Amino acid sequence: MRHTYRSDLSRIRALVLEHAQEAGLPAARASDLVLAVSEVAANTLRHTASPGTLTIWHDQAEVVCEIHDQGIFADPLVGLRPPAPDADGGHGLWLVRQVCDDVELRSDSDGTTVRMRMVLAAPPHGPGGVG
Repeated sequence: MRHTYRSDLSRIRALVLEHAQEAGLPAARASDLVLAVSEVAANTLRHTASPGTLTIWHDQAEVVCEIHDQGIFADPLVGLRPPAPDADGGHGLWLVRQVCDDVELRSDSDGTTVRMRMVLAAPPHGPGGVG
């Protein structure tokens, strides 16, 4: 499933929730996935002039949501370090990495793609399988 957005994130949230429920993701994890995708989609609106594209798919093991836009990240470690307590920004991708089981971020001259995965069965030790 693919959806292009330019402003309204409510449709993005509804599509992710619908797809997560259809795939069988537990309610709390579905809410986490909606939050994560919404954060990434909001970055498109906040930091680029281009539309964003959401692509969602699932199989029997996981739900995958991918956001692509024309923005470019200069920092390859974005979201891997916790933001400073007094930081005005940088919380969104940190949060995304905390709630998703896996996050891949690719940024080059073609734009940025953020792929977020949630396994359908609960990971052994929380998000990312880390205790």
